[in-house]
Amino acid sequence: QVQLVESGGGLVQAGDSLRLSCVASERTFSSYAMGWFRQAPGKEREFVAAISWRGGFTYYADSVKGRFTISRDNAKNTVHLQMNSLKPEDTAVYYCAADKTLYSIGTPRVERYDYWGQGTQVTVSS
Repeated sequence: QVQLVESGGGLVQAGDSLRLSCVASERTFSSYAMGWFRQAPGKEREFVAAISWRGGFTYYADSVKGRFTISRDNAKNTVHLQMNSLKPEDTAVYYCAADKTLYSIGTPRVERYDYWGQGTQVTVSS
């Protein structure tokens, strides 16, 4: 069982930046594709970004493309989400997730992810 712990959320103003981090408890992290999802109050959890197990493939939701960047450091069991030009509509709880399919190139499909963190709140004021 992989445990994921997110950090880096907070309250910022529109146009600001934040960098979220997610640390995994197991070395098998380096074999898993990782994703970031978010959930706003009253809404379903939605895909934000994903990255393949070695980092060669990345995927983004249209709403964040060009503003957010996902990256990973397998030596540190960590995946990051750099969020620039934040907007009020980016306000949500952000979750990182791991797809335990070995050596996956990644996917935006929420049902493919097996392990989830507890989430970190991001609030963007206008």
